[in-house]
Amino acid sequence: MDFLSKDMAMDLGTANTLIYVKGKGVVLDEPSMVAVERESGEVIAIGREAKNLAGRRSRGTTVTRPMRDGVIYDFETASFMIRWFLGKVFRRFPLSRPKLVMAVPVGITSVEKRAVMEAADMAGAGKVFLIEEPMAAAIGAGLPIDQPSGQMVVDIGGGTTEVAIISQFVVSCSESLRVAGDEANEAICQYIRQQHGIAISDIMAEVIKMKIGSAVPLKKSLEIKLRGKDLVSGMPKIVTVTDTDIRLAMKEPTRAIVEAVRRVLEKASPDLASDIAENGIWLAGGGSLLKGLRALIHQAVGLEVVKSEDPLRAVIRGAGSVTEHFEYYRDVFLN
Repeated sequence: MDFLSKDMAMDLGTANTLIYVKGKGVVLDEPSMVAVERESGEVIAIGREAKNLAGRRSRGTTVTRPMRDGVIYDFETASFMIRWFLGKVFRRFPLSRPKLVMAVPVGITSVEKRAVMEAADMAGAGKVFLIEEPMAAAIGAGLPIDQPSGQMVVDIGGGTTEVAIISQFVVSCSESLRVAGDEANEAICQYIRQQHGIAISDIMAEVIKMKIGSAVPLKKSLEIKLRGKDLVSGMPKIVTVTDTDIRLAMKEPTRAIVEAVRRVLEKASPDLASDIAENGIWLAGGGSLLKGLRALIHQAVGLEVVKSEDPLRAVIRGAGSVTEHFEYYRDVFLN
């Protein structure tokens, strides 16, 4: 029964939603996707089941993401999705409404904040506390955010890239860029369409990016056979693409991320810049898994770049740590 009233943390991401329960750790990791029957508006699948239906269901069904650019895009669907995820975590309704720590982008507006808090409230959460994603990622990476020495984090998610310098529980300077994993996937789809005349899904683009995508030229060339739909004949077609193709396709999104890192470093005070030169730059989020990204950022700014352990879960680990040591981290919450 004690489990039913435990405080929680949630990383409500554009691509995936993760839930951490105090004392239990990460208990849910599902795609932020919902399948809806168009005519009736009935939800037929959520999470992993909805992702499996994407691109394969009949015309009468739409598979959507209620999150866009790291914030709620479809309020009603997002509320339903959160409630369903919490239902998977708590098989019985909690005896008391638990505190919920939610990670949000640095550049979130007051309207977007209110939408997140109202959606969580409708889903059955108690008091909601918001923490900026790079702050959560820094805590999850084990960085000493309580110290005066500046720590720089680049969190590359599905919808946003969050770049921040943190010192003494405060985000000193930051930038939220609405360019991240989804933007790279769209760029790959567009490139394949233009260069090879075939249409592929966002899910296929994600697979290609993970297998052969890179930010800098690789020592050994990679290639993959790609199956898609010919735009002229409408028939299935197989083509071969290389890491060079995908690097060209993603050139603009990766450049935008590097430029955001540059801009935040330019905003930093001399003392903080000196700290970052000593401590390096920490990468988190799924986008940090792109081959050669560390090398590209190092080439651009000349600083050491470190990938955090298990970058996909850095944010939820950090938000979870906050639930475990709530009073210690009280100063990190947004007002």
